[in-house]
Amino acid sequence: MKPHENLDPLVIAGKSYGSRLLLGTGKYRDFAETRAAVDASGAQIVTVAIRRTNIGQDPKSASLLDHLPPSKFTLLPNTAGCYSADDAVRTLRLARELLDGHELVKLEVLGDPHTLYPNVVETLAAAKTLVAEGFKVMVYTSDDPIIARELEAIGCVAVMPLASLIGSGMGILNPWNLRIIIEAAKVPVVVDAGVGTASDAAIAMELGCDAVLMNTAVAAAKNPVLMASAMKKAVEAGRSAFLAGRMPKKLYSAAPSSPTAGMIAPAGTGG
Repeated sequence: MKPHENLDPLVIAGKSYGSRLLLGTGKYRDFAETRAAVDASGAQIVTVAIRRTNIGQDPKSASLLDHLPPSKFTLLPNTAGCYSADDAVRTLRLARELLDGHELVKLEVLGDPHTLYPNVVETLAAAKTLVAEGFKVMVYTSDDPIIARELEAIGCVAVMPLASLIGSGMGILNPWNLRIIIEAAKVPVVVDAGVGTASDAAIAMELGCDAVLMNTAVAAAKNPVLMASAMKKAVEAGRSAFLAGRMPKKLYSAAPSSPTAGMIAPAGTGG
């Protein structure tokens, strides 16, 4: 193996990444903390909410690109705050213009401002338009296996089912649906939304997810940079555990964990 060669890369839209942790850039105290958390996480793909973060829309204000340059990180513009297919499509067209033809994007169309649950009808409509226009679409969706299948059929390069509601920190509430999605998908499956702590990220990876995307779990931690480091380790450990293949679960095991052949007999047994 060559030095620094990654034998288990995450491949999205034909590009390989060493990290399976994707990190959001919102909700931090400032851009300096954002960069520190990203560095601690090891993330190579970072999401950018086009409606909330300046990446050139306002030349008079500080730009995230000064802290997370596209030459070092893969920016993933997203449509956070959009509630219709039309709004989402317009937002990502703006992102492509601001980022000199950038095609890899994250689509999310929300159903209501209270739960931030995805509107899958509008999501499907937006995905069809964006794929037809040449975008490489990673798509936030519910944990419905049928919707995930439809989004893949449209041409999305990754499906991103929620673990639980955005910002809830509730972790994975329906691992069975996630497993159905994972087993059927031929594109990467990225758990998106609901991760609260490192064990949630590890469980997602142990289930067989290809990656985990998070924002609030890191940004809202008491120590975001330390949490980012913890998430990096959790994703790596979960992936290794998945590849290793865990032992079967048993109520009990009659077979001892160590061989008994050749054991010295207890004193007085005549053995």
